[in-house]
Amino acid sequence: MKKIFNVFAFLLVVVLMNSCNTKNSLQSYLVETSGKEGFYTADIPLSSVLSVESDVAMDVQETMKSVKKINVVFLPKTAANEAVFTIEKNKLKSIFKNNDTYKSLMTMKLQEMNVSVFYAGKTAAINEIVAFGYGDSNGVGVVRLLGDNMDPSKIITLLNNVSMSKNGLDDIKNVFKII
Repeated sequence: MKKIFNVFAFLLVVVLMNSCNTKNSLQSYLVETSGKEGFYTADIPLSSVLSVESDVAMDVQETMKSVKKINVVFLPKTAANEAVFTIEKNKLKSIFKNNDTYKSLMTMKLQEMNVSVFYAGKTAAINEIVAFGYGDSNGVGVVRLLGDNMDPSKIITLLNNVSMSKNGLDDIKNVFKII
C-alpha cells in the first residue's frame, strides 16, 4: 500500500511540474502587454483592414476567409524608456530563439528595423505568420496573423490582390493615437 502511495505521489508531482510551464510564449506576451503603459496593442479583424477586389479568383477569396485576425503589439522607443525597450526586445528574442513552435521564414533590414518573419504550422497549412521587428529609432513590436490552414502561396496571391481599406486604415490610426 505504501508503494502505491509513493508511486501516486511521484506521478502527481511530475504532472504538476509539467503543467506549471513557465516558458514564455507569444500568446502570454500578447496578454501581458495588453493595457501595459507605453504599449500600443490591437486585435484587428482582417476584413476591417483589407478588402478583396471584386474581380479576383474564388481561391483568393477563400484564402481571405481562412485568415481570422491580426494581433499587434508595439512599444515606441523614447529617451525615457530605453531600458524597457531593451527588456522587451530581449523578451521577444527569447520567445523565438530555440522555439519548436515557430519556424524562421526570413530576416531582413527594413526602414532601419531588424525584422524577422516566422510561421507556425505545416508548410502547406500555416496557422500563424508572425513578424517581429525592432530598431533604435522606431521601437519594438510584433504582428501576428492568425488563421486556419493558410496556404503560403495563396497568402502571397492574396496580398497581391487586396487593397487597404481607407476606413480600416483610419481605424488603425485612431487605435494608435492614444496619448
